[in-house]
Amino acid sequence: MLRAFFTAILLAAPIPVAAQETARALSDAMMIPDIVAVMREEGLESGALIQDELMGGRGGERWTQMLERIYDVDRARQEFGEAFAAELEGQDVLASEMLTFMTTKPGSDIVKLEIEARRALIDDAAEDAAKLRVQEMTERSDPRLEVLREFSEVNQLVEMNVAGALNTNLAFYEGLTKSGALPGLTQDQMLDDVRAQEPTIRAETEDWLYPYLALAYGPLSDADLQSYLDFSASDAGQRLNGAVFAAFDKVFVRISRDVGEAAGMFMQGEDI
Repeated sequence: MLRAFFTAILLAAPIPVAAQETARALSDAMMIPDIVAVMREEGLESGALIQDELMGGRGGERWTQMLERIYDVDRARQEFGEAFAAELEGQDVLASEMLTFMTTKPGSDIVKLEIEARRALIDDAAEDAAKLRVQEMTERSDPRLEVLREFSEVNQLVEMNVAGALNTNLAFYEGLTKSGALPGLTQDQMLDDVRAQEPTIRAETEDWLYPYLALAYGPLSDADLQSYLDFSASDAGQRLNGAVFAAFDKVFVRISRDVGEAAGMFMQGEDI
């Protein structure tokens, strides 16, 4: 076991310093620390639902403290940074284009709008208002809605989010199984159950996505939104989108597995 461990270390090539610095600059430009903080709030809210649905409301302050440790912002930022740098390795030219867009208008304004919208939608009333806005846009055949659909398709937002949700759900099951809360459950059974969730997850993703896009990009002019769409369709935009999703996937698969394991221990009344 030790030999295999050290062999893995020797075979793992270090990420060049330049790639790390570029990834760090991009992360700062995209306000990734702020995004992680918002996702932490969303995760803590989901943790409260887990407590109600799987733990019969048990857990209390100990469960909250456990969730706060799992959703440690500094750890998540570091994990994201390492994964993001690995995704961008060898992409110096494209990374330069990414950084240029994200540090100049409209890119720098768009980043702020996206975070504001994501934070706002944590509130149920704000989410309901955003959904009503999309409904009204649909009823009046607002051309902006078609642009938002094109933006979603170019960035594969539905597919990427569905895939990420399926991965984190599987990781949650794996955590539950590791804790001993689901004895006898096989990997194939977990995969079958997660796959069965796909239609529901897809519907929920679409139900959330378009209100989010409408809220985030509502203040943008048509020209600025088209500029973002053009960048997203470029090689640099496509590579950046894939790198961000891949990096966040690694972070939240780990988090979901840890939450599942902790929940399983609480379900069994274990002292953790």
